[in-house]
Amino acid sequence: MRFLVTNDDGIESVFLHELVHALRAGGHELFVAAPKREQSWVGAAKSRNRPVHATAADRGLGCPTWIVDGTPSDAVNIAVGHLLPRDLTIDAVVSGINIGLNASLGFIIASGTIAGAWEGALHGLPAVAFSQDLSAPIYEKLKADGDVPDAELHAMLKISARHAARLAPDFAAATPARSFIVHNVNFPLPCHAHSVVRRTVPARVVVPGLFSPAGDDGTHRLIFRLGDDLSPLEPLTDRAALAAGQISHTVLDYKALGALG
Repeated sequence: MRFLVTNDDGIESVFLHELVHALRAGGHELFVAAPKREQSWVGAAKSRNRPVHATAADRGLGCPTWIVDGTPSDAVNIAVGHLLPRDLTIDAVVSGINIGLNASLGFIIASGTIAGAWEGALHGLPAVAFSQDLSAPIYEKLKADGDVPDAELHAMLKISARHAARLAPDFAAATPARSFIVHNVNFPLPCHAHSVVRRTVPARVVVPGLFSPAGDDGTHRLIFRLGDDLSPLEPLTDRAALAAGQISHTVLDYKALGALG
């Protein structure tokens, strides 16, 4: 298959690179358009009030690669409209692997990773978003180490990337064009080669109080929290599947928004 790959953690993210390597190992033709800098929690924002630069670059990914000085949505929109060859047909947009989970309503709506996939759906393409759950200590160590994973995390990331390379073609093939569907996949911590995939729904999580009180300089600072899960016991949610060590697969069907009944 032929995939356009993006992410929200930026072009230098090892999580993106491992996804690309796994997809290429599966024999797929790839094009990468990713943000220049981390764009976490920007949702589906587009850079309306400033020009956006897109620059061809070689990041050792073995495929045409562009660095976009904007959001994930910018990257996909510009790539589809202006960077990819005119006579080229893309089978799907694949976004990720995100550093951290994108599970539950509170996170799905805010996710730049899912937004990159959603931009593909807005172009009538099948779309898949991948995210890797991490504990707070692992995340903090990763950031302290300049986003370079230690050997244990890197080995697990490769496993998750192989799962992604197996799942992406199946989800893309099963999704009709112009269906406005995004497949949201979250890998558990730890993720094993034998980890099973479960169909899930988004957990009903409320996420209040994400900012600190004003400091001495009058500013408020983001305080990460997972929120409060208000989900019923059934059906299985993305958060519950991750807690059980399972790979969560949620079909986000945007056509169902505002449905009657």
